[in-house]
Amino acid sequence: MLAVVNRSSLSAVGVDTAERFGADAATLSMFAVVQLAVYGGMQIPVGLLLDRYGARPIMAIGMVLMALGQLTLAFSPSVGVAIFARTLLGAGDAAVFPSVLRLIATWFPAQRGPLMSQLTGLVGQAGQLLALAPLAALLHATSWEVVFGGIAGLCILFAILVFVFIRNHPPQLGADVTVDTNTGAIRVVRSSMDTGVGIRAAWAHPGTRLAFWSHFTTPFAGTAFVLLWGMPFLTAGEGLAQTQAAAVLSTYVLISMVLGPVMGDLSRRIPHLRSRALVLPAIATQFVVWIAVIAWPGPAPLWLLYVLAFGLAMGGPASMIAFDHARTHNPAHRLSTATGITNVGGFLAALIAIFAIGLALDLQGAGTPDTYRLDAFRIAFLTMVPLWVLGWIFIVIERRKTRVLLGMDQPRTPRRDR
Repeated sequence: MLAVVNRSSLSAVGVDTAERFGADAATLSMFAVVQLAVYGGMQIPVGLLLDRYGARPIMAIGMVLMALGQLTLAFSPSVGVAIFARTLLGAGDAAVFPSVLRLIATWFPAQRGPLMSQLTGLVGQAGQLLALAPLAALLHATSWEVVFGGIAGLCILFAILVFVFIRNHPPQLGADVTVDTNTGAIRVVRSSMDTGVGIRAAWAHPGTRLAFWSHFTTPFAGTAFVLLWGMPFLTAGEGLAQTQAAAVLSTYVLISMVLGPVMGDLSRRIPHLRSRALVLPAIATQFVVWIAVIAWPGPAPLWLLYVLAFGLAMGGPASMIAFDHARTHNPAHRLSTATGITNVGGFLAALIAIFAIGLALDLQGAGTPDTYRLDAFRIAFLTMVPLWVLGWIFIVIERRKTRVLLGMDQPRTPRRDR
């Protein structure tokens, strides 16, 4: 939850950030783009370190890095220093979620993994709620330094708590293990830190590539919306009051929290239909509601913006299914490496989307809070369409390859042979 507060801490104060640093849309988007780029780039190294050292030290170091990032942001005198602060934040954030997934894999039976992952996501979503209206209200009641310095202090506190209380594995075990309750098989989770072999082996399995593209395609629209561009779009573009916009964004978070356990249980019950029944419908819903909002003549009615929030909220829980794919199709010693590869997908797409939206606004002369306008936002949000299309195509391709590898489908024969 604290990691998500850190990640989303500019979501409700994007306009304040632009005014504080005199940033245009492209520069403002760089705050999120750099943070997500570092987050994504750190996923595979973090995964390898987790396979080697376990969750406890990696989580504690991540908390310290986030503290340094927020403290630097609190007192940064310029845009350059502030963006550097966000790189520290991205590096620290990168260590937390994969570590929690590691703890789930080592402390709980494999069959409970999907539900526990979704419950973890649900707890994290509470961090987004805190990063919306409460954080903005605190900023306007106190100061920039107090808000971000206070978050840094919380990170130091939790670094200590994590190191004192978290354990890599149950005390009766001498190493990280994963247990299959159907067969009773116990496997030690360990890595030789052979980076090249581990990454190549994980990526070679179509199930890992299916996980990557599932995570690439499902959450990026919601991430771009709630992390940076939602509040400016709803207030400066659609003309909502700050409280109304915060209510729409909060609805997005609450719906994600409700849908998470539901999708987790469905993923457990229909493991061979996850993509067709859960992932692809979530992508289609996001596409349809965004096009409806973009195509609406004039400002969209409030009810349609709530429908948009509902549609985007499907992306987060659907993206967690990608980790079910990674866990299912990789042996224990590659668990965190495959998780890292998967996690890269969603944040790669998100940073592309966030930067493309900001660049499109600038190119239309609508790159500052004073020049934001609805028609420019509409065109800017269309830059997400190619990402949906690309991801959909690869999900279909890799799903087919995975099913063929598992013997569930027959390989296609060349046309000349048919």
